[in-house]
Amino acid sequence: MPVSTAHVATSRSSRYIKQLISHMGHKTTAELSGDGRGTLTFAQGTCVLTPSGDHLGMIVTAGDAEGVAGVQDVVTRHLLRFATQESLVVDWTEPVSGSSLQLVDPVVGDYLLDHCTPAGDVLDELVVKTREAAGDASGMQVSRDEGALLTMLVRLVGARHAIEVGVFTGYSSICIAQGLPEDGRLLACDVSDEWTSIARDYWERAGVADRIDLKVGPALETLRALPAEPYVDIAFIDADKENYPAYYEEIVQRLRPGGLVVLDNVFLGGRVMDPAYQEERHLAMRRLNDLIATDARVDSVMLPVRDGVTLARRR
Repeated sequence: MPVSTAHVATSRSSRYIKQLISHMGHKTTAELSGDGRGTLTFAQGTCVLTPSGDHLGMIVTAGDAEGVAGVQDVVTRHLLRFATQESLVVDWTEPVSGSSLQLVDPVVGDYLLDHCTPAGDVLDELVVKTREAAGDASGMQVSRDEGALLTMLVRLVGARHAIEVGVFTGYSSICIAQGLPEDGRLLACDVSDEWTSIARDYWERAGVADRIDLKVGPALETLRALPAEPYVDIAFIDADKENYPAYYEEIVQRLRPGGLVVLDNVFLGGRVMDPAYQEERHLAMRRLNDLIATDARVDSVMLPVRDGVTLARRR
């Protein structure tokens, strides 16, 4: 469950990181990245070291509180041993669950919503309809700013062929379709007749129903039946997390050069950052996040948009 951080005031953060990596590399896995970040991987947990002009940032994650305490102790003792020219104060925060991380501060979130292009009456009404029909499940609907991002990405890519995995009540479908030209097509995949019946109604009201082809059934079957050649311009994945790796693989091989795949919920409410969470959806998302970061087929960036959004562009 636990995640703990420390911000140590010092102007020598880069030097300390190099010393820790060099010294502890004989006893554990130690890596120094090109941007100066260090990672120490122990049997009981991990410590990430981040340099800054006026402080050293440290993040410890482990499967339980005992593991966190063990990593904190080892790193703190070695750091203080290296600090021969100054007195460092290492004050670790109380361990918290990854699900307790506040990914988007409410003040920031509200400001974001106030400073993006208005969604329009149809999408605003769909938000209300979804909340009334789905209750707590309405949280599966993308936010207004994320919807605006989807529309902009579709237009920036110049997309004509789009895919969506996970429709729900159709908000994101409308956002994608609104970015397409009149002859563009969106293949929308979902398993629910109940939720997509709401989507169909609002697609009509938004004037984009003629651009959307809905396939109700297992998305993997739909994707695997598509032409194998790279023709897809953009795809949005926002469905069952256990199958994200499979959805990604089927889509990325069909992306044309310069094509984009957008993945939602890559943070899983902060749980992917907390090794205590070991359900299949957490493991699958961690595997996929690691894969995309090293996938030679794409250039990628992970954004702190709502619950985490990854953009992967086919090379």
